[in-house]
Parts: sequence; structure tokens; C-alpha cells
Amino acid sequence: MGSEGFRGLAVWQRAKNLAVRVYRVCAEGRLASDFGLRDQLQRSAVSVASNIAEGDERCSDREAVRFFFIAKGSLAELSTQIEIAKEIGYLNSEVMEAIEAECMAIGKMLGALIKARSKEPPLLPIASRP
Repeated sequence: MGSEGFRGLAVWQRAKNLAVRVYRVCAEGRLASDFGLRDQLQRSAVSVASNIAEGDERCSDREAVRFFFIAKGSLAELSTQIEIAKEIGYLNSEVMEAIEAECMAIGKMLGALIKARSKEPPLLPIASRP
């Protein structure tokens, strides 16, 4: 891990950029006046990046992984809400599909991060133990 902390994680950068995109989309059209759905979209998008950051700053991989799973859950919420927004006519297919593709990519990255941080450190061979 570099000195950048969570900001150095590509998955955090993409999640943060996704949240910015969602905020911009929510400021336009009919979605801008639907306070309930707009708020849910924004909260779930912000939650993804926020939980990645919080998890990465935790003192153990076990704690970090818990927050990365929460981020995956928020990503699923966002994906669901985006689909609903499209189906009720608030978003066009192009916008919905672009956001959905980014959700899927971030989900895969989170899965890889969870897998990497869930691994137990390898045991040293008996002859190498102090």
C-alpha cells in the first residue's frame, strides 16, 4: 500500500467517480424532482466509495473485508435503483446501461479485493520458524 491510502485504490477512485456521476444524473430531468428516489440513489452511490475508504483504513483485514462487503451491498442497491429509475422513465437506456456497467466492473474489483484481503498469511515451513 502506498502513502495515498484508500485514495490509491483503483476501486475507490472508480466508486468515487461513479458517485459523482450519479449526483450529476440526479440533478437532471424528472429524477431531480423525485426526492425519495434521488436521495436513495445518491446515498447508495456515496456509500460504496465511503465503505471502501473506511474499510481500507481499518486496522485489520477482517474488519476491512466487512466494510468491502457493505460496499458491495450498496452497489447492489444502486444497481436496483438505477433499473427502477429507467423503468419508470426517469433515465434513458444509455445512461442506465453505462451506470450498470460501471457497477458491475466495481463489483468485480471489490470481489477481487475481498478475496485478496481474506487470505490467511501462509504458514512458514517448520524449518523456517523461529
